[in-house]
Amino acid sequence: MPRSLLLPAAALALGAFFAWQAVTPTSATPVPEQMTAEKQAALLKVIRPCEGEDAFDKIAWLTTFQEAREKAAKEGKPILLWEMDGHPLGCG
Repeated sequence: MPRSLLLPAAALALGAFFAWQAVTPTSATPVPEQMTAEKQAALLKVIRPCEGEDAFDKIAWLTTFQEAREKAAKEGKPILLWEMDGHPLGCG
């Protein structure tokens, strides 16, 4: 092997070794607990929105800027423009 490829090859081999070690289960790997109905109910209570936290979903949002401009002008209110690029779940 040429000397110029020795260091990259060694780095690749070392990286592959550590990646293999990271995914190889050992005896110290804890066994996950089983989900019971009580645990599921407790988790859902924490995860789901409480009363009043979902007010965002009750607003009649407009999806076109022209509609928003017309309605804001008629009612004398400001416009909240929420714009983002990319996929809405990835924000990328």
